[in-house]
Amino acid sequence: MYGGLGRHVHGLAQAQARLGHDVTVLTQSVEGTTVDERVGGVRIVRVGNDIPGPLHEDLLGWVAGLGRALTRAGLRVGGNTKPEVLHAHDWVTCDAGLALQLALRVPLVATVHATESGRHQGWLPGSTSRGINATEVRLTGGAARVITCSKAMREEVIRLFDLSERKVDVIANGIDLAQWPVAASRRRARARASWAPHGPLIVCAGRLEYEKGIHTLLDALPRLRRQHPGLRAVVAGRGTYSDELKATARRLRLGSSVTFAGFLTDHDLAELVGAADVAVVPSLYEPFGMVALEAVAVGTPLVAADTGGLRELVEPAVTGLRFPAGNAGELARAVHTQLEDPVSARRMARTARARLATGHDWSSIAAATAASYRNALADWAPHNRVSAAPAPVGCLRVSSPCE
Repeated sequence: MYGGLGRHVHGLAQAQARLGHDVTVLTQSVEGTTVDERVGGVRIVRVGNDIPGPLHEDLLGWVAGLGRALTRAGLRVGGNTKPEVLHAHDWVTCDAGLALQLALRVPLVATVHATESGRHQGWLPGSTSRGINATEVRLTGGAARVITCSKAMREEVIRLFDLSERKVDVIANGIDLAQWPVAASRRRARARASWAPHGPLIVCAGRLEYEKGIHTLLDALPRLRRQHPGLRAVVAGRGTYSDELKATARRLRLGSSVTFAGFLTDHDLAELVGAADVAVVPSLYEPFGMVALEAVAVGTPLVAADTGGLRELVEPAVTGLRFPAGNAGELARAVHTQLEDPVSARRMARTARARLATGHDWSSIAAATAASYRNALADWAPHNRVSAAPAPVGCLRVSSPCE
């Protein structure tokens, strides 16, 4: 899995199965062959792309090839056992979702995890971006119901795609706290000794893309290491902006003050973030922020940009500290505050983690998603009244290639 979307689909589908729903996930096969398996109570059908090859060489063509393959798989699966609802995740699944909605005559629910306009700060820099934006318009316009992960994201899709407020539901991302335990002091100390033996440890995890704002953290590091000798920052993740970030680190002469750790498994990432004194989420654009959830889950004090869904998760001086997105000076000030008062920082971290147990557990999110499905069914066929009782539903989930 690469990115928050993949984590979301994984957690949601398994939680739905535990609640008694019949869930099939259609997604990409990395090997290029069709695989039909059952994992965690969920049927997963993986398909090869009709247009194989590197995604970055012809993104829209690659997506079109995946859409055709997903549509064929959906017709085969849905022809044997017709689902009651379809659920598409992001623009990559638009063509398959809309085609299956028409062919199977069942409503489509679409989750928009981010928008192309938002990623590029409100402008569409080229033909690919304009094509993605047009696809998002078709997906949200054709779906019976739209789901976003935060109130900020809801406002964004309503404005960008001219949707009615009634059509868009807000359902937060979730996390399994049992899979992200707070590290024991001995284990935390061992990891600290490995990553930052002589000073504080700062961690920033996520996709290495411009909108994630990691360059803002790099710009703040010269000031922070003057204030905190021995400070080390670890950037975990991969992405298309990797070379530019490394060039920025060289320009700022950060040397061993920053380490680019690349992609880490969940276990290694949890150990790294759990060992940190502060987790920083410096996004310029962030619909929600799964990495912020994960930092909170392992009990690490949080500093996050005041943008998008992050401001709904981070209550200043209660569950963490916020700074204006893109402002390196204020980022440095917030991190310094957390490092200077570790007692207060850990108190905020404990409060934040306690809130996750009630607002971001997968069972609650799966139940809320099922309610959105029932709303879609009611909107799709108003003459066929749908029971309000929480009976299980059959869901054919058309998922992006992030799983």
